[in-house]
Amino acid sequence: MKNNKQLPKYFYLQDDVQWVAQQLLGKVIYTNINGLVTGGIIVETEAYNGITDKASHAYGRRFTERTKVMYGEGGVSYVYLCYGIHYLFNVVTGPIDVPQAVLVRGIEPIVGLDYMLKRRNMEVLTPRLSAGPGTLTQALGIAGNFNGKSLSGDDIWIEDVGISLDEQDIVVSTRIGVEYAKEDALLPWRYYIKGNRFVSRK
Repeated sequence: MKNNKQLPKYFYLQDDVQWVAQQLLGKVIYTNINGLVTGGIIVETEAYNGITDKASHAYGRRFTERTKVMYGEGGVSYVYLCYGIHYLFNVVTGPIDVPQAVLVRGIEPIVGLDYMLKRRNMEVLTPRLSAGPGTLTQALGIAGNFNGKSLSGDDIWIEDVGISLDEQDIVVSTRIGVEYAKEDALLPWRYYIKGNRFVSRK
């Protein structure tokens, strides 16, 4: 399954997290769990700009057991449990000690659909399968043990499969569920593919 379409390391080391969040749209994320490969097109992302972003877990240079993975070099996963219910998947970006990350909020399933449906206890493909950050991790089998994994490894990776998006194909909006960030909640750092049915709803 893996090939030279895999994103290179330098892609993740960019220090412009908004750029990375937009460039991830149209890329394909894969997981391989006990030989079961599943994957989908990334259709929705949110950027979190490290220590200056009040919506970021690393705001104010907060360094904890949970956030320490964000301070490492970009190109690894940041997976955390939200409200004790859902695991959320983030792409760590930037150089060492620049704790930026991109939350993946929606994917369009393209590989291993039967496995994804089974993990979500569903029988028919609908947007509910993977539209939303908590549902897509279930569909891909991503849990806490994926935290800190290389995105160029054998368990999880991201590829450029040649999907080309123009500026008019991408919708820009404010992020979801970060009202606690006050003025930073109004930042236009959510990006999604226009018209895609696997984009989460506010």
